[in-house]
Amino acid sequence: MPPSPHLAIVKDDTSGPLADVVFDRVLDAIYQGRLALGSVVNEAALAQEFGVSRGPVREAVRRLQGIQLITREPYMKARVITLSAESAIELFQMRMALEGMACKLAALRMTNDEVDTLLAELAQDRERRIDGAQDRPAFDFHERIVRACGNARIINALCGDLYHLLRIYRRHSGSVLERKDDAYGEHWQIIRAIRARDAELAESLMRSHIERAAQHLFTHLPQLAPLTAGDRAI
Repeated sequence: MPPSPHLAIVKDDTSGPLADVVFDRVLDAIYQGRLALGSVVNEAALAQEFGVSRGPVREAVRRLQGIQLITREPYMKARVITLSAESAIELFQMRMALEGMACKLAALRMTNDEVDTLLAELAQDRERRIDGAQDRPAFDFHERIVRACGNARIINALCGDLYHLLRIYRRHSGSVLERKDDAYGEHWQIIRAIRARDAELAESLMRSHIERAAQHLFTHLPQLAPLTAGDRAI
């Protein structure tokens, strides 16, 4: 991993702002692939990189274990998770069910101004990706749809701790440029259905979009077995 600015404010702070910053840095390293899937998490090396004691790093690792991004077997070193077929199937099945319903509810509840704003932000994100710009805030289409649905239980299920694990799988399912282009067109179609207040179509498009992302993930990760017809059934 490349060197990072030192974070030391209070070097032994294991539960305050410093611990949160270290957690965010380690989480970002996993998202960006600087801490590769399956790699050993060296707490001492991370502490040295961030310029902190091992306390905040140990707390960050513990929290990342809690949200299933890091695993630690008894008498074994902590490791970043690896993508498994079983976990992927379960997560994408859940996403098809819950995000499909979230999209249906969003079509019924979003205002015209909110839909227009979402469409504009989608277009801006497309331009940012084409230009390779890194200075604009990340845009998460799926999170925006889920939060717009108004159902607190769906929001908590998909935007709580599980959100981080979902992002890892989504990142790999959309990591090829061809899939990114397809995903953009599918997102645009979903917003059109929402704008038309066609809740059933919006739900169907979202479910199909997630299923295609799942198939793409299995195709491009050889260690994962493809979904079967039975696996696709919700």
